[in-house]
Formats: sequence, C-alpha cells, structure tokens
Amino acid sequence: MPTEHDLRHHGDVEVRDGGAALVDLAVNVRADTPPRWLREEISTSLSSLAAYPDGRAARAAVAARHGLPVERVLLTAGAAEAFVLLARALKVRQPVVVHPQFTEPEAALRDAGHTVQRVLLREEDGFRLDPAAVPKDADLVVIGNPTNPTSVLHPAGVIAALARPGRTLVVDEAFMDAVPGEREALAGRTDVPGLVVLRSLTKTWGLAGLRIGYVLAAPDTIVGLERAQPLWPVSTPALAAAEACVAPRALAEAAHAAHRIASDRGHLVAGLSAFADRGVRVAGPAEGPFVLVRMPGAAGVRHRLRELGYAVRRGDTFPGLDEDWVRVAVRDRATVNGFLAELERALG
Repeated sequence: MPTEHDLRHHGDVEVRDGGAALVDLAVNVRADTPPRWLREEISTSLSSLAAYPDGRAARAAVAARHGLPVERVLLTAGAAEAFVLLARALKVRQPVVVHPQFTEPEAALRDAGHTVQRVLLREEDGFRLDPAAVPKDADLVVIGNPTNPTSVLHPAGVIAALARPGRTLVVDEAFMDAVPGEREALAGRTDVPGLVVLRSLTKTWGLAGLRIGYVLAAPDTIVGLERAQPLWPVSTPALAAAEACVAPRALAEAAHAAHRIASDRGHLVAGLSAFADRGVRVAGPAEGPFVLVRMPGAAGVRHRLRELGYAVRRGDTFPGLDEDWVRVAVRDRATVNGFLAELERALG
C-alpha cells in the first residue's frame, strides 16, 4: 500500500474531458437532479443578482429544519469550504482524521500548516469505529457518517463517545439525508460538547456546481468560522436553493429518495455478490448512496470498464485502501443491470 495518497483526487476526475460520455458511477451525486421545481426556484432568484446576497432567510430556514437557533448555523459554499474554515480558524495542536474517508478534511488541515495524525479503520473490522483507537490527547477529530467511501453508518452513540472537554468533534454528515430516517444523525444535537456537524445540499439535490452546505455548531465556534469567511461567501442562487431544500416539501422528497436509494443499493449489492467466486467483495453493510468494492486487479478492471462505457471511482487515493478497491455509486436498477453485465466482461 502506498504511504502517500492523492488527497485532491475526487470522483469527478473520472468523468472529465474524455469521460463525459461515460455512465457515471464515480460521482456520489444523485442522478436526474436537480428536480424541476428546484431549478425553477434557483432560476427565480436570478432576477436579484444585482443585489448583494442576504443569507438571513436561508440561515433561519436551516436552523428551523434542525430545531436550532440561528446562532448555531453557518452557511458555506459547500461542505468543502467548511473544512477549509475549520482548518484555518480552529486553534488545534493534535488533529486526527479517521480514515478511510473523504480526503478534503486532511488536505485542508495540511494546507493550513497542521500535522495530521491518521486513525485507519480496518477491513477486518468492517471499517467500524473503535473510539479507543482515537488518541486521548487529540483536540480535533474528524469522521464521516455515513462514511465516504466505505458506506459505513456509525452509531451516533459511538461517535458521541469521542467527545470530551477541550476537543472539537467534526462529523461530516454530507450523505446523512440519503439514509432512511436519518438514523444515527447528530445534526441538531446540543448536548455533545465540541460537536461540529457538516451538511451538504449538493449530493441529494444535484447542486455540486452551485456549492451550498452548512455547519451546525456552538455559537462561539460559528462566530470564529464566520470571521474566516470572505464577505458574501454564498451566492444568491445558492441561498435560494438552501431555503428550498430544507422546506417540508423537499424534506419529504428526500425521505422518499432515501428509501428508493436503499432499495437500489440492495439490488446493486446482490448483483455484485454474484461475482464472489471471482474475488469480488462488498464492504458492508453499506448504508450510503455508494458501495465500496474489493476486487482482484481492480485498477485493470476499472480501465476495462471505461472502455465498456462505465466510470467507477478508484479507491487507492483514500488512506487505508489500496488499488484493489473501487467505489461504485448507487443508481437505478436499469443502470445497475447494464453495469453488472459489463462488469462481468471486465472481470473476464
């Protein structure tokens, strides 16, 4: 396994340039989004572009969605901006990132001059968190839930057990709204000391190009992060999208989509399990809108899949994984059936 990983490699690389015509199973953005009603909300906001963005209504809407005061909410240009703000604004000495997970938190910490310690979760443990593995003197701990790329959903109680006085506990819940009932969510909790929860609206709603997310944390933490932001960091169309995506209609649609994703994921996992005799194994149980798959010679399989019209995400850029892993996004059954047919050829 390489000692260094390309922390800036993300799934969109797989479908850039010559990959635009591929069936995209590499990017974890819900297909066929944004929906028409959301596009119309965003379009309506364009008539206000001459004015500077005013985020008060969107911030209040996000706060109400989680039952929090507005002082506990910060809107950001996607969750990625939040990681940069945390790295720059927090005064930490011993940050720890739990891997395998989204690599931007570690990249942002490194760019801000921090020395980052890694806690590597193990395949033989199902990539599940053991709180005892996190150093007691860590004053910043970052973990995803459900975790990208493992698709593991950690129990909220296990993650909350990491909290202690003097420690900031950052939980990336970018994919939590794809979990039916958002079970194990910590968003909205105020009883966990040092808790910072990040949410993204780009995954479920197909807004990766618009950049919108938010941070939920104690008011003093929010103030510190806000000071590190530039003026008007979130555009007017993104603010309109944020307000729309936390409205009751949108929450109901997201809940329905979460159940559909769970069903489609089950179909994908069952199909992949049919290749067990060829060494294919799905990490699990998977709970997110993607699955992590080990297969012998995965790098070669991935390249053959590209020739057959399908893009999947390489796994070896995630600390804790090697080139025998790929991540596959959950799609509708027809798309999955096509992928499975070509995977059989690529494995052959």
